[in-house]
Amino acid sequence: MIERRATVPARCTPTVGPPSILLLHGVPQSARHAREFVREFIAYHVPGASEDHVENAILAASEMVTNAIRYGTEPGDSLRVEIHADDVRTRIEVHDPVRRRPRSLPKSDERDRGRGLIILDALCGPHGAGWGVKDIPLGKAVWAEVKAS
Repeated sequence: MIERRATVPARCTPTVGPPSILLLHGVPQSARHAREFVREFIAYHVPGASEDHVENAILAASEMVTNAIRYGTEPGDSLRVEIHADDVRTRIEVHDPVRRRPRSLPKSDERDRGRGLIILDALCGPHGAGWGVKDIPLGKAVWAEVKAS
């Protein structure tokens, strides 16, 4: 005779509000999903955030996701967006599977591209909290911190 014991399900605390991680396909439409994700996350977790702060965080995320799609993914790849926000700052990380680091292109009025890192410098540069790149086990993470205004 086999003795059976009642199993007690593991208790998990559900996440309150929007999660801090979003997985995206490496396709152009994903930048829009990232913008919506950042807006929703900040609105829930930092309801008193100024509209300027929210828009700056959205712009930083959009630029990083767009760069990850253009230069950090191949067809079929995905990327990951992580966000943490409080009354002082919002930190956004975009993970992609390519180790090649972003680099600024020379200024050009003829090109429609190449302004993403210039925008990050303006949003997060000397007067902001900063931005950078770190290696992760399967690629890189580009991060940016936008100070609350």
